[in-house]
Amino acid sequence: MLQRYKIKRPGPFKTRQFASDNCSGICPEAFVAMEQANTGHAAAYGEDEWTAQAADMLRDFFDTDCEVFFTFNGTSANAITLSSMCRSYHAVLTSDVSHIESNECGAPEFFSHGSKLLLIDSRQGKVTPDGIHAYAGRPENIHFPKPHVVSLTQPTEFGTIYTVDELKAINDVCEQYQLKTHMDGARFANALVALDTHPAEITWKAGVDVLCFGGTKNGLAVGEAIVFFNMELAREFDYHCKQAGELASKMRFITAPWIGMLQDNAMHRYAAHANEMARYLADRLTAIPGVELLFPVETNAVYIALSQEQEKAMHEHGWHFHIFDKAGARFMCSWDTGHEEIDAFAADLAEVLGR
Repeated sequence: MLQRYKIKRPGPFKTRQFASDNCSGICPEAFVAMEQANTGHAAAYGEDEWTAQAADMLRDFFDTDCEVFFTFNGTSANAITLSSMCRSYHAVLTSDVSHIESNECGAPEFFSHGSKLLLIDSRQGKVTPDGIHAYAGRPENIHFPKPHVVSLTQPTEFGTIYTVDELKAINDVCEQYQLKTHMDGARFANALVALDTHPAEITWKAGVDVLCFGGTKNGLAVGEAIVFFNMELAREFDYHCKQAGELASKMRFITAPWIGMLQDNAMHRYAAHANEMARYLADRLTAIPGVELLFPVETNAVYIALSQEQEKAMHEHGWHFHIFDKAGARFMCSWDTGHEEIDAFAADLAEVLGR
């Protein structure tokens, strides 16, 4: 029998949610840019003018020459990038709560034909130089996977951010052990505006070899950009994309929205708005007696502790969010999150908690 996806709705379903910034729609600038690309015929497979323009705009954005590729989603971006950086006997050092470890169904290992993820006990979601040293500083042992890449999530799964100094400290230890650096930037724009710095300062100037730059969570319909600052690593990467099914035939509909987002600082504005809404949400929640934040609110994520009964009650009110074993209840704010839904959520939570 044909199986259909069903949304579990134990109660009324709110039009805006905190489960993920992926729940949001397409922002106007991205939508308009996609519509503008829908005129007549254009060259296929990334040979069109929109793809070239988007890549050039990203080079300007990072103020450096770099190789740029576009994929459908973040899992594929991370997986094929890491697989291109590693041989099957290599290891990727990453946080024990990183997305590539807990939310990508083994895709990095699958595409790399066996490269192992070695997990570092994180500090608020962040990899530390000592954690890298604990693996890379071991005597070389042919019976153990060879550390080759460090993967950082910016911002982390907990919404915390690596500062410029933290990134440079990680780069120092990576240079010591000749390790490459991959950055999972699914919410890179949120970290960028929170740090109020130039994109170069937290990428190639800080030793990042390749960035998987997320667009979907910041208002695009689909599409991530893979930016190789170390262009030697990009050699033949187009073949990796094709073999993995990531070379879009009508590429312009993935790349044109990037033009809309990069023009007139739309990406910055929406990321800043999402961060601001997370701070407002945090203020509204912590105003409820007994509610405490589990992590600093540095970008667009807010974490608090909820019991299973409280979670169920909030779901029955129509609110959807995720519970993480190591992090409690997570609430994500988006480019279109507003004060109204935050106030409504806080009121329902106060009622559920009996406060």
